[in-house]
Amino acid sequence: MQVLCDGLDLSDAVLKVSKAIASKTTNPILEGIKLVAEDNELTLLATDLELSIEKKIRAEVKEEGETVVPGRFFSEFVKKLTNEKIELSLNEKNGLKIKYVDSEGFIQCYTTEEYPSFKTLNTNDYFGITKKDFKNLINKAIFSVAIDDSRPILKGCLLEIGKDIVKSVTSDGYRLSLVREVVSFSNIETSCIVPDKSLREISKLLDDSDEIVNVYVQKNFLMVDLKDTKVITRLLEGDFLNYSQIINSSSCDTVITVNKSQLEDSLERASLLSKIGQNNLVKFDIKEDNLCLTSNSEIGNIKEKINIVLEGKDLVIAFNARYFLEAFRAVENEFVKINFSSPTNPCTITPIDGDKEEFLYLILPVRMIN
Repeated sequence: MQVLCDGLDLSDAVLKVSKAIASKTTNPILEGIKLVAEDNELTLLATDLELSIEKKIRAEVKEEGETVVPGRFFSEFVKKLTNEKIELSLNEKNGLKIKYVDSEGFIQCYTTEEYPSFKTLNTNDYFGITKKDFKNLINKAIFSVAIDDSRPILKGCLLEIGKDIVKSVTSDGYRLSLVREVVSFSNIETSCIVPDKSLREISKLLDDSDEIVNVYVQKNFLMVDLKDTKVITRLLEGDFLNYSQIINSSSCDTVITVNKSQLEDSLERASLLSKIGQNNLVKFDIKEDNLCLTSNSEIGNIKEKINIVLEGKDLVIAFNARYFLEAFRAVENEFVKINFSSPTNPCTITPIDGDKEEFLYLILPVRMIN
């Protein structure tokens, strides 16, 4: 193998695929990045057997070939060479010479025979969505995914794909996020559960453009095709929460409309004391046209008042402030509705326009001790 490529292109490609390198493994080959030089392209591949990323860059291929380089070292090395032209050449003993300007480095590589093959998916079943909307679909729900191992299925995000709409749903048992986006095209109606790690890495590869990205789904796998970059992830197996039943389980006796930024700022201030008390509890006292937030700790208390529009009954209820703040950071709307049923049942945060159901956030209250 002998190939000449741009240092910035190589560094960018290594950065992208290195996210799929196995961090803890008994198989050293999974710590490597596979390089394949052919057809005036250099293809880089990495996998931990759950997540696989492939990236192609333009290159002058003088001699075709392939090898597997130690991933961490190669990544650290090439990111120092972004301003250079780099020549990669492989000798008969599987040693890779990296030549740049008047200098060179040398890496002993792994053999490609032991490296897992890149999964090939059926490209018949897919949906198309803009990069911006797909990024929103991920980022506006992923923060409420479970982080502990007690319920492994909740460490993933449920994608429900229809002819016109795709939904993302996450829950950690204390809150639930539901986000909807319109698809540009879909020839499938299915659902799948994508690991949290995989979706976070996919999100990093997406920009805020209206360019269409195709997402392919088949049994046990999902692939995102970004033209010169492909990401394949293994899906989680099992049954997700029956979220529709949870959302529709109670009627709303108290509904408030509130300026999202005002409530967010007040919660930030009120939560300063609740963090000191290590419970993050903030009490919501809803009465007439006011929402009063209070938090207490051994060093003092904070009381914040916000103007609201109230429909229904007065209510006193308490929440973990962090759950509200994380939901609000995902919301771009100026005003939101918060729907309550009782001091012991969850509330939901929705858009004020009921016809636009782009998001719903459900949060369980904290029981107050009198």
